[in-house]
Amino acid sequence: MTQVLLLGGTTEASQLARALAEGWVGAGRRAVFSYAGRTARPASQPLPLRLGGFGGVAGLVDYIRAEGITHVIDVTHPFAAQMSNNAVAACANVGVPLVALQRPAWVAGDGDNWHHVGDIAAAVDALPHQGARVFLAIGKQTLAPFAIKPANHYLLRLIDPPEGQLPLPNTTVIVARGPFETAGDQALLAAHGITHVVAKNAGGTGAAAKLAAARALGLPVIMIDRPQFRERPMCASVAEVMTWLTAHSA
Repeated sequence: MTQVLLLGGTTEASQLARALAEGWVGAGRRAVFSYAGRTARPASQPLPLRLGGFGGVAGLVDYIRAEGITHVIDVTHPFAAQMSNNAVAACANVGVPLVALQRPAWVAGDGDNWHHVGDIAAAVDALPHQGARVFLAIGKQTLAPFAIKPANHYLLRLIDPPEGQLPLPNTTVIVARGPFETAGDQALLAAHGITHVVAKNAGGTGAAAKLAAARALGLPVIMIDRPQFRERPMCASVAEVMTWLTAHSA
């Protein structure tokens, strides 16, 4: 039995899930799709789902052994470094092959005004102490560090309504799920008088509209560069992953 664990949560992970369900899963071949569980209503998938964390490297090792996982495919978010690094360590521990599929990073073009920073703390430092109106396009997990600059106003766009009080005192929250379009994001930034955009360099097309909107409005973008990952085999497309899987499960 070939049993694939797909670590998902991205558009590419959903594309791979469809490819597995439609052309690979069958007699002697199964796959399960794992979500981190950070959104209340994750997108449905054509594979059996598993929700929630594993409990670190040891928990992932236990899961791989208990479920008879033979291959792990990491298609998590480019900033899910802890999960990705845990997957590398766990697969090395149990001798299970792993491959990662990660979308290319965004690259600044003509007319962009990007300021690259290495992490969240540096993004906070790059903002004015007061008076800025910031589109904080970084999700809900890393908002708290920005609270040291409470005299700015922060616009947040979240997939789910926030539960409880946000760590930022001066915010506007919009609940929406991408993909987004440039015209809509340009209108959003203009309507809220945004002066700065803070974004993680996630890459892909689903969230790139805010960058085009910032370019059109002449706004500075504080771009948080991707974290470091442990060395691992990489694929650049769903088709490459399918070829890798076929070769490694023969």
